[in-house]
Formats: sequence, structure tokens, C-alpha cells
Amino acid sequence: MKRKKVLIHSNHCKAFTGFGKHTKNILIHLQKTGKYDIVEFSNGIRWGDPKLKNLPWTAEGSLPSDPNLLKKLNQDPQLARSAGYGSEMIDKIIEREKPDVYMGIEDIWAFSGYTEKTWWNKINCMIWTTLDSLPILPDAIKAAPKIKNYYTWASFAQKSLNSIGQEHVKTLRGSLDTSHFYRFKDEQRLELRERYNIAPDDFIIGFVFRNQLRKSVPNLLEGFKIFCQQNPTSNAKLLLHTHWGEGWDIPRLLQEKEIDPTKILTTYYCKECKEYEIKNFTGENLDCRFCGGEKTQSTTKTTAGVDEGQLNEIYNLMDVYCHPFTSGGQEIPIQEAKLTELVTLVTNYSCGEDCCVDEAASLPLSWTEYREPGTQFIKASTDPKSIAYQLRKVFEMKPEKRAKMGKQARQFVEDNYSVEVIGKQLEEILDAMPDIEWDFDFKIEERDANYEPPEIESDAEWISDLYKNILKVETNEHDDGHKHWMQRLGDDLSRADVLKYFRSVAEKENRENKKVDLGDLLDKDDEGKRLLIVMPERIGDVYLSTSLLPNIRKQYPDLNIYYATRPQYFEVLDGNPYIHKCIPYHDSLANLPLMEGQGENSGYFEIAFIPFLGTQRIINFTHNAKDKIQFDLCTS
Repeated sequence: MKRKKVLIHSNHCKAFTGFGKHTKNILIHLQKTGKYDIVEFSNGIRWGDPKLKNLPWTAEGSLPSDPNLLKKLNQDPQLARSAGYGSEMIDKIIEREKPDVYMGIEDIWAFSGYTEKTWWNKINCMIWTTLDSLPILPDAIKAAPKIKNYYTWASFAQKSLNSIGQEHVKTLRGSLDTSHFYRFKDEQRLELRERYNIAPDDFIIGFVFRNQLRKSVPNLLEGFKIFCQQNPTSNAKLLLHTHWGEGWDIPRLLQEKEIDPTKILTTYYCKECKEYEIKNFTGENLDCRFCGGEKTQSTTKTTAGVDEGQLNEIYNLMDVYCHPFTSGGQEIPIQEAKLTELVTLVTNYSCGEDCCVDEAASLPLSWTEYREPGTQFIKASTDPKSIAYQLRKVFEMKPEKRAKMGKQARQFVEDNYSVEVIGKQLEEILDAMPDIEWDFDFKIEERDANYEPPEIESDAEWISDLYKNILKVETNEHDDGHKHWMQRLGDDLSRADVLKYFRSVAEKENRENKKVDLGDLLDKDDEGKRLLIVMPERIGDVYLSTSLLPNIRKQYPDLNIYYATRPQYFEVLDGNPYIHKCIPYHDSLANLPLMEGQGENSGYFEIAFIPFLGTQRIINFTHNAKDKIQFDLCTS
């Protein structure tokens, strides 16, 4: 059987994120099978980054390496965000690697526009995504019919999509390497506590989380306060393993709720010596007591944090784990805590439902519904009284029962989330995918505006036939466009009207898709001897600019002058003795570094003049009509 090449697109495998951990587990598992050629496409890493060369599989960054392009993208937050998810480089990696399988592992919005790509579904395409709230994100619903292999991390999302007709959507949970997390022996746990000045009888309540607004920190603090008031002899302390420099302003919340800050512990990590310690929060950028580094110690974050072995130690400092949240795709720390045999308190909503089943040995946290402004998503506000109630239940629980629940919790994770189980399920999915026959020709298929549809009785089938044979798009009755035309046929349009519209769209797309490579417009024998003038429009500006040509020819007699403008203005320039060739304007011609070359880009022209930028795009010549002309000008 042919070895499949699998392109896995997600957070970099060394990122301290849920996606990063999961991706690392999956990459290692698939690599060990020896059945696949693996390519990692790493979000947030630049294309060509040398650190990717040391991995045991092929790896490439998803960010452009061109600093000028990055600067341009960063001027638009939406473009910058999309580029961070690989939008600028995805076609390039597909064309270079020619994978049999594309596997996208990110939030669903990371793949915006992918289902319209030339290569989509010509290779095996799989989206393995986290959906965290009800109702399901409209983009996730809209894309579903075009995602043949659609997997969610939590079963609530699958059930919701199945209920609206997307029955092909299935659950495939995020994976954990269960060997990294386990319960220490009692004497080891005591030694750990002694190392960080934690008393043996302190009741440590833990929460491991990215400091995001969807993590219910205010609710947890309120629940902790209630618990301490109701159980004053508990010696309770709250261990928050997170970065205090983002998200919730935790010191302010402590002050508002009048919680003694000495009852709150956190993790500090040194970026130099890689040591960590547990102590009260006293700010960021502290000196490290281990290596003596100045301002090298900060609360843990995704870019600099503890490794899995150190995180396992931190879990083993805890007596109970509490994870309140508004919504989530899986919340991997819940499973990590269970692997260390901690009793876990979990908000019983979205992905939390999967960890609140009987066999999970969790204590569910009750919640009340609120709606997120704008999206109208259902979010959970975890009840602080429920937190306090369940904490007290664990505090008063006999050691034997805690141990029994802990062992059951670990077994639940091993059976449902371990990389061995998830990896095996993934292998079955990959092995069942067919061999691909596409030749990776990225030319856009020409639309057929002359197609004559056959006589088809069903309107639904007739519309699908138009999409397939005129616009070259696969669709079905669940697609928004299909629904639109079904409604129009029933209301105000005839089949002839719809057919006419489809043909007009086909003609328009064919015109737009006929893109000409700039190199094909230039002579082959004058490389290194070209000069460009760019003036895309306004017949007056084009005409006036010709007055500059004699002097340009005088200054650069050895260069051929290419003039870029819109084709309707070519006639203004016909017969001009100074112009070597007119070429049709395109936006890329206004990119000076691209035209003249920069870095690895050798460019197309020795010199490019782009005068329209200062007269049409960014007006910079008016000066209140008070500027002084240095030279004598002939105005007669």
C-alpha cells in the first residue's frame, strides 16, 4: 500500500498550548508507526525558520518570511490574524509538499476560505477542530457540507451538528501523553511541599489555565472565599498556574473581594535556568534565586513555561483540582489533573459535559446561562456556591474515597483521551482515505458558461448540476447558496433566469481568473535593463506623465522603459518613442520592493517610478498652494 503523506497544520509542536501539546502527541505517534510521511505546518513560525530543521519530520512555518509583507499584513488586524494561521503560505506548502492528506487542527475560523481553494477535496481534507459553545458558530455550520472529514474535540458539538443534518460530523478527542502525568507517592508529595514551604495540612486547590476571559477566575475566587469562610480551619490556599500579565487583573480582583493575597500561590518560571518555584505573586520580571538572573523570572506563559515533568509536580502539590469556565473545546488541564488522580471539579457545560459523565469521577459544577454580546453564544457562569459546596465535599472526603475516585478518573482519561487510543482511531481514519489522483495543477478550472443542463425534474438536483458543471463547485441542499436559489425558484425566478445568472457568473470568474505572470509580459532579452513607470488611471494623469519621459530617457539611456497602466489608456501612449512596452496595471506593480528587489527577491526592474501613490493614493502635493518652485518652468 502506498505511503500517505500527511500535512498536519496547527500550533507548533513545541508551543505551550493545548493545540501544541496535542499536535506534538499526534506527530510523534504517527511518526512511530512508520506508515506515513509527515509534514508539520506550524502556525506562528516563519517560513524557513532554522529551528524547524531539527525535528524528526519535515516542518515549515506558516508565516511569510518577507519582513515587508509582514509589515503590510500587520497594518490590518484581520489580515495579520489570518496570516498567523497560515493563510498567506498554505497554497505554497500544498504545492511544494503535494500531500495525500491535509489535516487542520485549530479553531474553525483559522480555515476561513479554505473550502474554496483549488486543492480543497482534490486531496483528502480533514478538519479536527474545537467548537466551544451553543449555538454552533455559523461559519462551522456553513463549511460543514464541504468538509468531508469533519471531527470535533467534544461530543456536544457533534450532537448539535448532527441534529441539523450534518450527520458526517464525528467526535475525535484531543490526545494526551498519559506517561507524563501520574500521582507521586505520599512521601514524594510531602517533599515537594516542603521544597516550596507548603505545610502538609494545607488544603491546596489548583487551577491550570491560560489567563483568558473565558476562564472563570472571578467565580473561582468568590467560591474560594465562601469556602474559606465556611471552613476557617481548612488552611486552604489557591494555586493559580497562569500568566498574571494577561487577561484577568487578578490582584485587583483579590483586593475587591478582600481575599488575603498570601492565600494565593502561583508558578514562577525562569527563562534562563528553566527552574520554577511556587510562591505568592509579587509582580513580574523578578530576579531568580536559582541562577541569580536579573529580571528573568515571570509567571508561566505560553512562550516560556514549565515542561511536562515540572507541570506534573505542580499537579502533585494539589489536593483538589477546580476548573470553572464559560465554555471550551476540551480543556486539557482537566484530563491532566485526572491523570494525577486528583478529584476534579468541572463546569458541566460544552466540553465539560464529556468529563462530567459517571465514569469520569468528576464533581460537576452548576452554572447559569448568559449570552455573549454579538455572537449570542450560550456561556456558563459557574455558581460560586457550587464551587464552595463541592470543595467542602472533597475536603471532608475520606482518603479512601478520594483515592478510589482518583484511580477511576485516571482510567477514564486513559480509555478516552490517551494518544494510544486517539492515535489508533486517527490511523483508521487515515488508512481508509482513498489514494488521490490530482496532479497538483493549481490552475483554476475554467468555468463553462456554455453548458446546457439536461432535463432534470427536481429543482434541487438541477441547481446542484449548475454548480457542478458551470461553476465547477460541489454543493448540496444544506449549502446557503443552494438554499437561496431554491427559494428564488419558488418565489420570483424561472429556470431560464437562474441559468442566465450562473452563466454570467461563470464569464465573470473566467475573466478574473486569467491572471498573467508579470515575467511573461516582459521581454526575455532585457533583464537587468528595465525601468518601470506606474500610472494606473485617469487619462489626464497618464497624458501629463508623458512629459517626464524625455528626461527619463536622457537620465537612463540604457534602460528600456515599461509603462504600466490600465488597458483602456494604452491608446494614449501608442507610438510614444520613449516607451518600450505598455503592460496592464496590477496592484502588485505598486510594491516597490517587489519590483526593484529586496533580500532574496531579485526583482524585475532596475528602477521603478510610482508617481501615482502621491497623487491618487496618498495626496501629498497640495501644501495649501503655498509651496515654492525651485526651478524655472515653461508654462507657455
